[in-house]
Amino acid sequence: MTSNRSFSNEFWSQRYEQNKTGWDLGEISRPLKAYIDQLEDKELKILIPGAGNAYEAEYLFKQGFKNVYVADISKKPLQNLKSRVPTFPKDQLLHINFFEIKDQFDLILEQTFFCALPVNSRKDYVKKTAEILKKDGVLSGLLFSFPLTENGPPFGGSKQEYLTYFSPYFEIEILEDCYNSIKPRQGNELFLKFRKKRI
Repeated sequence: MTSNRSFSNEFWSQRYEQNKTGWDLGEISRPLKAYIDQLEDKELKILIPGAGNAYEAEYLFKQGFKNVYVADISKKPLQNLKSRVPTFPKDQLLHINFFEIKDQFDLILEQTFFCALPVNSRKDYVKKTAEILKKDGVLSGLLFSFPLTENGPPFGGSKQEYLTYFSPYFEIEILEDCYNSIKPRQGNELFLKFRKKRI
């Protein structure tokens, strides 16, 4: 199911150039804002993969989190973030395929990226996420909750499916329906907080 076009710089760049970004809220998502607002350690090293226009990174940065890294396979959304936040460090804007990241992080924020990947790459995403998280590192954010479809990205998925991928590598602290999604996404988002297992 699904092609590997989701790995294509050209595919995503074209979506941004043509403004075909239906997943883009134009602001930080409410569930992630609520999560970020309870974070106390401003020194956390945070990665937002497949970040798109990265409103979460903008919010974090303006709240004093200066160790925020944004990764995207397309340059366009990185340029969009830099234009909105000129003081955002250039070396923390990573124009890279997620699977080529070598660094390590305390926290990875998931926002629409996992469900935009080809389904046959989901196991690889989970393994890579565990690999680049530090000891006791956390993966938190949102996953779409609707039946798998060929008409994506995003491609959807279910709580049960996600647990089969993540449980071998993570302690499942939270995986539940969002109570504070925006109206168009109500009933279609799961909030997650997973902690890397100690091996």
